[in-house]
Amino acid sequence: MNGAAEQPGAGGGPKVEEKQGGMQRLLGTIERVGNSVPHPAIIFLGLIIGVILLSHVLYLTGASVTTEVAHPEVIQVEPEYEGGTTNPSLSPHPEEAIPDYEIEIETITAKSLLTADGIRFIFTTAVQNFNDFGVVAVILVAMIGVGVAEEAGLMAALIRKMVKVAPAGAITFIIVLLGGISSVASDAGYLVLIPLGAAAFASLGRHPLVGVAAAYAGVSASFFVNILITPADGIITEVTNEMVALVAPGGELNVTHNLFFAIAATFFCALVMTWITERLLEPRLGRWDPADASGEGTHEHTATDEEMALESRGLRMSGLYTLGAIVIIALLTVIPGAPLRNPETGEIFGSSPFMSSLLFIISMIFLAAGLGYGRGAKTLTGSTNIINAIVKTFNGLGGLIFLMLLIAQFIAYFNYSNMSRLAATSLAEILEGANIGALALLIGFILLVAIIDLIMPGVIPKWAILAPIFIPLFYRLGIAPQTVIAAYRVGDGPMNVITPLMVYLPFIVLVCQRYQRKAGLGTVVSMMLPYTVIVLVTWMLFFIAWYLLGIPWGPSAPVHLG
Repeated sequence: MNGAAEQPGAGGGPKVEEKQGGMQRLLGTIERVGNSVPHPAIIFLGLIIGVILLSHVLYLTGASVTTEVAHPEVIQVEPEYEGGTTNPSLSPHPEEAIPDYEIEIETITAKSLLTADGIRFIFTTAVQNFNDFGVVAVILVAMIGVGVAEEAGLMAALIRKMVKVAPAGAITFIIVLLGGISSVASDAGYLVLIPLGAAAFASLGRHPLVGVAAAYAGVSASFFVNILITPADGIITEVTNEMVALVAPGGELNVTHNLFFAIAATFFCALVMTWITERLLEPRLGRWDPADASGEGTHEHTATDEEMALESRGLRMSGLYTLGAIVIIALLTVIPGAPLRNPETGEIFGSSPFMSSLLFIISMIFLAAGLGYGRGAKTLTGSTNIINAIVKTFNGLGGLIFLMLLIAQFIAYFNYSNMSRLAATSLAEILEGANIGALALLIGFILLVAIIDLIMPGVIPKWAILAPIFIPLFYRLGIAPQTVIAAYRVGDGPMNVITPLMVYLPFIVLVCQRYQRKAGLGTVVSMMLPYTVIVLVTWMLFFIAWYLLGIPWGPSAPVHLG
């Protein structure tokens, strides 16, 4: 990445050193700091070592806090021998299935990972920590469907088709909105939509770099919101539930906890970015002179009639397969007494098998859509190709799974040492004494996430570091976990389009250079800076309005703790 990103003057353009303004110096500093940041796996290895050493320091100094803690009442259990098993399981009496909680005064002390007990914990729980970390299973299940759909070519075909049929007057909004939706399979958004946005604008006589900016903003500036449930939602939910269990035993979020907010924010951000594109960026760039183009690759591949026919057939088959999958899910859900309803209350939403299996259902719908497209377009011609597509998707997850292994250990050590409870309780007492209000704290959290995003753009690594501290902290202050995640979504996206650590930045620079030889890193950052500032400010205002109105973030996900 660095080789392309460090040549902003490529193609004969002006050197970065010319006219170094305050903002350029700031961005240069961010780039230098960002380039010195190691791989996230190295960061978490360092954090693990840091937690181990700090836990011993806190243990030696006798660090402790006294606070009120909710403990479940002791309940009687009796053995069950269901299913012919010879090993009894224990279950509560029916009348005491849900225990009451008693508030007790408890002193929380630091536990060292370098004592005999701590060392035993490190050695004996490494596998179990990873096994209990449900995120990995969520990733694998979610990516079965999405991976097949992407590998079959469905995502790219949908983007091309929708851009092609979009009215000229609505092309900006369509590209931005498609960018937001494409985050369900981010590669398609970056690798397909951004070059396509440039070509679409050029074909309409508009500046192609405006199309690049609109597509890049749509894909990245609001990356963690979507009108669909994405794999990232499942991962963040699982990490959050690990933390919720510390402060609210039995409490648990599902993947729809921010669904209403995510859908509304997707359209809101698309409208804001459309306004920025057409009212601010396009007038500044002016008319495009084709003579500025490099002459290489300014025209995308023109599909043959046969390819177009196969793509259209693939989309039709995909629609039929998707419809069939939805009908099957509906029959399993809608009919009274259906297996995906709550067997006791009959409800579909709330506490039901349908809600518990939503991520799996969405993955299977994507799988059906991908299989239909692959069969119609002849991109997946047999069962072997389908399995290979899934295997290829899983191969690409190797680095992420290794990172999850390290994150699982980090969270387990952090919790074992009681550092999360000590930090959350101590900070909570300070913030309670400051009495600055929940909303002010959430705004501060959004700004903190935005700053961190400059040097750590990934959604998951940031949350793995922040969740152990802020979920217990905010919960103690009466702020619901789903509210914290909504705030995290706001802070996570806007900085993505200006951070030098965005992995697709060199590719975006190359796309720009197809149409403007002198384009470089500075060109991209200067185009995208208004998106960062305006989207962050307006999205925070949107979040504040949502919070004050008390609109649920998603089904059974109120703004405030009950």
